[in-house]
Amino acid sequence: MSVLDAAAMLVERALKAGAEAAEAIVFEGQSLGVSWRLGKLEDVERSEGRDVGLRVFMGNRQAVVSTTDLSERSLAPLVERVVAMAKVAPEDPYAGLADRELLARDFPDLDIDDPVTPPSAEALGDAAAEAEEAALAVKGVTNSGGAGAQWGRSGMALVTSEGFAGSYAGTSFSVSCSVLAGEGTGMERDYDYSSARHLADLEAPAVIGRSAGERAVRRLGPRKVKSQSVPIVYDPRVSSGLVGHFVSAISGAAIARKSSFLQDALGKAVFAPGIEIVDDPHRRRGLRSKPFDGEGVANRLMKLIDDGVLTTWLLDTSSARQLSLKSTGHAARGTGSPPSPSVTNVHLAAGTLSPEELMTDIKEGLYITEMIGMGVNGVTGDYSRGASGFWIENGKLAFPVSEITVAGNLKDMFLHIVPANNLVFRYATNAPTIRVEGMTVAGT
Repeated sequence: MSVLDAAAMLVERALKAGAEAAEAIVFEGQSLGVSWRLGKLEDVERSEGRDVGLRVFMGNRQAVVSTTDLSERSLAPLVERVVAMAKVAPEDPYAGLADRELLARDFPDLDIDDPVTPPSAEALGDAAAEAEEAALAVKGVTNSGGAGAQWGRSGMALVTSEGFAGSYAGTSFSVSCSVLAGEGTGMERDYDYSSARHLADLEAPAVIGRSAGERAVRRLGPRKVKSQSVPIVYDPRVSSGLVGHFVSAISGAAIARKSSFLQDALGKAVFAPGIEIVDDPHRRRGLRSKPFDGEGVANRLMKLIDDGVLTTWLLDTSSARQLSLKSTGHAARGTGSPPSPSVTNVHLAAGTLSPEELMTDIKEGLYITEMIGMGVNGVTGDYSRGASGFWIENGKLAFPVSEITVAGNLKDMFLHIVPANNLVFRYATNAPTIRVEGMTVAGT
């Protein structure tokens, strides 16, 4: 039975069992991964599975159940149980299926399913071995944390009693490597990885390995610096974290709970003029691309920040109704709980200056390549995180630094962000090199 047929069957059964409305979501997937360390195969993992979720409604009462057992012996009592649960669940005035007029009718071709023959464990092992070999060849690298290569294919289907039925599937490929440089207490670790929907878009294993090795060696001999207020520059590998904090702050769920530091910012300047942050669920071969959201609502490219101004909240059906608005097509969900707002392929648009030009006037500053901890207060915007990277002197990277804490407030930080021109789409959330003024570095 296809995933779409399985979802349709569950909805039909729920309605026959007395549910007033219902939706079913089915995920299926298979994956193969290989781990490699110091020239030897460490592990091979293969998995296959199907996971089913059923949500039913009795008026404003809802209940959700999930299972991986699709046998008749399991499904019959499952449907009866979830309908019984919905009858006694507490009322939720915002619960319900997505409005019919918002449902997706046309599904774009996102090119996220690579038709290439799935790689064998041997081929994945060869890729991991190549990455590690390239890393260990870098002068100064002394040990390996391991390399890995993975392939996967997953599909999902959603059917609702409001008339929506849709499905899609996609592939994923990745290669990674982690190594250590130096000796004894002076050792440093770093990594690199690449992930893509299509094998042809994956960076070569040797490139990933060499990058991991070079990154680790660059970190040797870190120094400490005194506490001070200096310009801070975020490497693209960590700058996306700032975008992530922004995304969390505009979630409709947080806004409805009044627990966001951007609670009153809709329609106001949150970033400097010229800044754009875009969410594009239809980006071809995007790591989080999907033709409709987790409730079947039509989704589309949206500028979350346009010329520095906040244009929208991220809304699913429930949070939209709490705010007397309409869903923006940002619902995401698993099988065991109701939907919640989330983004897809998000990026902060590139600026006009190169990373070198972004730093050229910095007499002293910090270039961050790694963040540690999650010291962010979503209610106040207070930001305090551990960091390591390189000290900037006279516009150049001078020496590695570690055991540093950077602090500020996201409201102020957002207003003082200056992006470089080196945006590359490598991750689900992407940003170029970013400069932020007015932050505090806590060192010695």
